[in-house]
Amino acid sequence: MKDLVAALGLALAIEGLLCAAFPGAMRRAMQEAAQSPMERMRLVGLLSAAAGVVVVGVVRLLLG
Repeated sequence: MKDLVAALGLALAIEGLLCAAFPGAMRRAMQEAAQSPMERMRLVGLLSAAAGVVVVGVVRLLLG
């Protein structure tokens, strides 16, 4: 549970830094995402979640 909370905090920090550093690019990216078809968003979400699980597993295996 501690790892999950830490990962969520890190994701929020990275997203916040991106919004602060590149507000125009982030706005365009969000507009493009809002106009994407639902199926594409679902696929991107599932692939991102799977990639995240793999990254966490590899890090825990190598450093854990």
